[in-house]
Amino acid sequence: MKRIVIAGGTGFIGKILTKHFTSQGTEVVILTRRHQVDRDLVRYEKWDGKSAGAWQNVLNGAESLINLNGKSVDCRYSEANKQAIYDSRIDATYILGEALKGCKHPPAVWINAASATIYRHAEDRDMDEATGELGTGFSVDVCKKWERTFFETDTPDVRKVALRIAITLGKRGGALEPLKRLVHFGLGGKQGNGRQYFSWIHESDVAAIVEWVLGNDQAAGVYNVAAPHPVPNKLFMQLLRREMKVPFGLPSPEWLLNLGALLIRTEPELILKSRRVVPGRLLNEGYVFNYKRIESAFKSLVNR
Repeated sequence: MKRIVIAGGTGFIGKILTKHFTSQGTEVVILTRRHQVDRDLVRYEKWDGKSAGAWQNVLNGAESLINLNGKSVDCRYSEANKQAIYDSRIDATYILGEALKGCKHPPAVWINAASATIYRHAEDRDMDEATGELGTGFSVDVCKKWERTFFETDTPDVRKVALRIAITLGKRGGALEPLKRLVHFGLGGKQGNGRQYFSWIHESDVAAIVEWVLGNDQAAGVYNVAAPHPVPNKLFMQLLRREMKVPFGLPSPEWLLNLGALLIRTEPELILKSRRVVPGRLLNEGYVFNYKRIESAFKSLVNR
C-alpha cells in the first residue's frame, strides 16, 4: 500500500489532501502535535514540529512527504506571534530535512507548502514564477526564509517542490466561509478600494496539483498554485453576491477594515494586499485546471 506522510495535516488543506488520497486507497500518516484516534487509512504520529523523535520512522519507505506545518497568519502580528509564525515553518522544514538525511529509503518526493503572498502588491500585472517580483515586509520575509530553508537542505535522493499556494476556496472551511457570512448579512461589498487582486485556487485543484506533482518526475522547484484568472476584490465580491442571490452589499472602507481587524485580532493586509499571482509553470507544463474562473468555482462551492 502506498503511504504519504503529511506534516501539519490536520488543517484545512491537510484535510482536503487526506480525503483525496485515502479515497484512492493510499495510507496517510499525519504528523500532529495533538493526540488523534487512527481511522481507516489515516494514522496519526505525535511530533512537536522541531525535534527528532520516533515519528521519523514513518518517513522510511513512504512514497512522499508533504509539509504543511505552520501557525496560521490569521492573527495580530505581535512580536510573539511573528516569532511563532517564523519558527513553526522554519523549524519544521529544517527538522524534516534532517530526518530525511537519516532515512535508508527516503520518500521520492518532498513537497513543501509556501505562499503566493511572497510576491509584491501588484495591481499592474500578473506575477508568475519567471517574471514575478518578490515583495518586502514581514509576510514576504517569512516566505523567503521558509523557502530558503527548504531548498538549502541537502537531500540529493529526494525531488523537492515548493508550492506557492494562493487563497484556497473550499465548500467547508477556509477563506470562503467568512466572506459568505459577510454577503449573507449585507456586508459583502468591495473591501478597501476594491482594486486589489484576489488570487485563489479551488480545493479540488489543490489536491489534483499535488497528485500531478507526485506523478511527474520532471516537476521540481517552485510552482504557483493559483487559478489562471485572479480577479479584483470588487468583482470577486460582486460575483459572490450574485451566486448567493444577495442583491446588494455595503462596502468596507479601509479605515473600517483596520478597526475590524483590530477587534477580531487579525491583520488588514490579508484582505488589502493585491495578489495577482498566476500559474505560469503549471500551464506551460500541461496541468489542466478543473476551475479556471471564479464563476465556475462559486457554482460548485456555494450552496444557494
